[in-house]
Amino acid sequence: MIREYLKNNFDISEKVIDLCLNTEREILPYFKRAEEISELNQLKVLKAMQKNKLSDTHFNATTGYGYNDLGRDALESIYADVFGAEDALVRPQIISGTHALTVALFGNLRHGDELYSPVGSPYDTLEGVIGHKREVKGSLKEHGVGYAELPLLPDGTVDFENIASKITDKTKLVTIQRSKGYCYRPSLTIETIEKIIQTVKSVREDIICMVDNCYGEFVDVREPIEVGADLIVGSLIKNPGGGLAPVGGYIAGKKEYVENAAYRLTAPGMGKEVGPSLGVTASMIQGLFLAPSVVCASIKGAVFASAILEKLGCEVMPKAGDKRTDIVQSIQMKTPENVIAFCQGIQKGAAVDSYVSPEPWDMPGYDCPVIMAAGAFVQGSSIELSADAPMKPPYTVYLQGGLTWQHAKAGIIIAINEMYKKNLINI
Repeated sequence: MIREYLKNNFDISEKVIDLCLNTEREILPYFKRAEEISELNQLKVLKAMQKNKLSDTHFNATTGYGYNDLGRDALESIYADVFGAEDALVRPQIISGTHALTVALFGNLRHGDELYSPVGSPYDTLEGVIGHKREVKGSLKEHGVGYAELPLLPDGTVDFENIASKITDKTKLVTIQRSKGYCYRPSLTIETIEKIIQTVKSVREDIICMVDNCYGEFVDVREPIEVGADLIVGSLIKNPGGGLAPVGGYIAGKKEYVENAAYRLTAPGMGKEVGPSLGVTASMIQGLFLAPSVVCASIKGAVFASAILEKLGCEVMPKAGDKRTDIVQSIQMKTPENVIAFCQGIQKGAAVDSYVSPEPWDMPGYDCPVIMAAGAFVQGSSIELSADAPMKPPYTVYLQGGLTWQHAKAGIIIAINEMYKKNLINI
């Protein structure tokens, strides 16, 4: 029935259908592993909501200053419990992962302090926040904050032997990016993050270890706070929003550092006491409840794409059977034509804007044209099926998301079919 529907309604080639459905059967054991992780994380979320006595009264909206917003306070307590933190700041006023990182950094760094990345260069948009690689108005550099960076080893792994050598008396905060960004390298496992933190803390216990947790929430059974991180930061239009949060970001960790961030987000002396929920608390809470299942669907889609495209001769990272630490699947497409065809196919498989054909463009904050395929219910949502790629060798596509496994599967099949129709792959 599925085969005939794909063929008759989506014009999918029989050869593409055979390849994809046969591959799906081969990777079912990897799906089982993802489902087990998802079940444990679902129990964590459920327990946190029960512990905090979640009630429908928490779904009421506040406006203006947002004083005494019970729903906002309950949501933040739930986040803290889910991630094993002392406190959390979860707000619709935080508009992205980069914004959440900015709030956490400016809240906890002062003139003369130094920020240190022991995992190479951060994601492109954070480089603007730091300001040491390109001049950006309002950057940390402009506010007198120094920056040090330890390159990754040639194979993309962490240079543990030299982490301590870059730490100075001025080092105040270490930033650890869990996901790979636009780099063809392994994302950091929880075990690797734990080892980095232990190495830093062995030099000076008072250094704040902050993890950019974007794309990583609920992919593993442990979160960075549970292995020693002082702060974790993320976006609600990625994993933890479950596809329902229309906006927002979170900062969780030690109470002192979360409070510092809150004073930066609102105002000194006000901090977490203000900030209206504007009617989105219910979506944020329900999204968090669904997040473990949605992340599992995304992981299944990534495994599916990895297995198929490796069969078609692409280099993929991670491979289908590898342990996952984020929802991002890297695929080296080798040519710009392959990149464009695949991304246009992902767009064709979307529920929203499926009729749009994405093209590379000079997107602000990036050093080359970027193509982005994202037919999303929430603008820019990376937990929904999407694919993007910087248009430069080795022409790597970064695929992520999928609110349901069935949609992720369909979108990937359509993308493979788009490449096949353009005679870019042989089956």
